[in-house]
Amino acid sequence: MTNIILLFASMSGNTEEMAATIENQLKSNGFPVSSFQIDVDEIEVEDLLKYDAILFGTYTWGDGDVPYELEDFFEDLGEVDLGGKEVALFGSCDSLYPIYGGAVDKFEKQFTDCGATVILPSLKVELTPNEEDAQSCRQFAESFIKHLKDAKEL
Repeated sequence: MTNIILLFASMSGNTEEMAATIENQLKSNGFPVSSFQIDVDEIEVEDLLKYDAILFGTYTWGDGDVPYELEDFFEDLGEVDLGGKEVALFGSCDSLYPIYGGAVDKFEKQFTDCGATVILPSLKVELTPNEEDAQSCRQFAESFIKHLKDAKEL
């Protein structure tokens, strides 16, 4: 079984809600997942090395900025080799800002730069997830599962 970690940061609860929906969909399909809220739980970048696949969620602060509580994690991420790891990213965003979901994009580039393979287009949701967004989160999880199953068959 693929060893999956889901980690996220959430200020208003929007990204946390997305993470919970994704986690529940994975678990309902028999995929165990270790879930961590970065600004609450004890988690270090090096802990990612213990997992095969990574789901990462963040909100975006200001004009496309990485949230304050993720700045150290972001910098540390640049120092670790995640070659062979598969990652998918998600986050809540705000279209009032000129750069929509900029933190998600910055983390995607950082994961790629340290050797991870991004296996799905990032899922971005406008502010508080509605039922349609929750369905998008479930589909995102299903696509993640399908990719893991397909990769295992190769």
